[in-house]
Amino acid sequence: MKVLANDGLDQSGIDALTEKGFEVITTKVPQEFLVDYINEHKIRTLLVRSATQVRKDIIDGCPSIDIIGRGGVGMDNIDVDYAREKGIHVINTPSASSESVAELVFAHLFSGARFLQDSNRRMPVVGDTEFAGLKKAYAAGIELRGKTIGIVGMGRIGQEVARIALGLGMRVVAADNNVGRASIKVKFYNNQFINVDIETEPLQDVLKHSDFITLHVPAQKDGYMIGKNEFEIMKDGVAIVNCSRGGVIDEAALIEALDSGKVRFAGLDVFINEPTPSKEILTHSKISLTPHTGASTLEAQDRIGLSLAEQISSILQIQ
Repeated sequence: MKVLANDGLDQSGIDALTEKGFEVITTKVPQEFLVDYINEHKIRTLLVRSATQVRKDIIDGCPSIDIIGRGGVGMDNIDVDYAREKGIHVINTPSASSESVAELVFAHLFSGARFLQDSNRRMPVVGDTEFAGLKKAYAAGIELRGKTIGIVGMGRIGQEVARIALGLGMRVVAADNNVGRASIKVKFYNNQFINVDIETEPLQDVLKHSDFITLHVPAQKDGYMIGKNEFEIMKDGVAIVNCSRGGVIDEAALIEALDSGKVRFAGLDVFINEPTPSKEILTHSKISLTPHTGASTLEAQDRIGLSLAEQISSILQIQ
């Protein structure tokens, strides 16, 4: 039984599947040749990340496929309902990368709060000649402790962000139309813990009262979630991070808000025009940037691989 991991798979997942008798192929097949490749090699399981699109043409054109797997949370690159109507199992790994994405949120928050995204660009260039000037320019950093973080989307990742924020001594507010209350368990090194219940609020209230805002929502079908009107609601000097999906934020409105000082800084892991983000976004001194690497840690990739292998084996009843 052949598995095509078209966007790659961690070695732990490859080993787990191989032990069960699967042949795992990690060849990267271009989108336009995918149907022919799957049919030629009689692929039964197609695994993807965010790069490969699994639309109706592939689903209809590849009768050998029993399982489509997404290594990650969102499945907006897969026609999920259509695949399931055709009797294909569609699986993902919703909890495997939550910690990794949440930690990247705070990497962006700490970077912006202390100007790291700009100082790391400028220090190598003029640090030896303009040290005093740079020290003065970056002297107005802020702390996260004691501030209010607004979490938009209280799924697994949003709840992990809340857990870290509570550990940092932040006040947490949240918005989510599908979650009324989330119970967050904060663990400590000596096996002690506390439970904190967070009641979600209307989005406008969260935007209005937050010092930092982080977005954990699906791709938007009907325009931007955060645009010019939403920025106007926010506090002056707010900061915003998007590690969810490109297109959640209107990037033109974001640049305008950054230039006016309405937004202190932004952290972006995802972009409207991936894989070719705009130059205005990439070169802005107030934006901390990563190339869609929220789930890209060794630990997360290990968990993703093992989770996919376990689900595939269970579906195909391989013991």
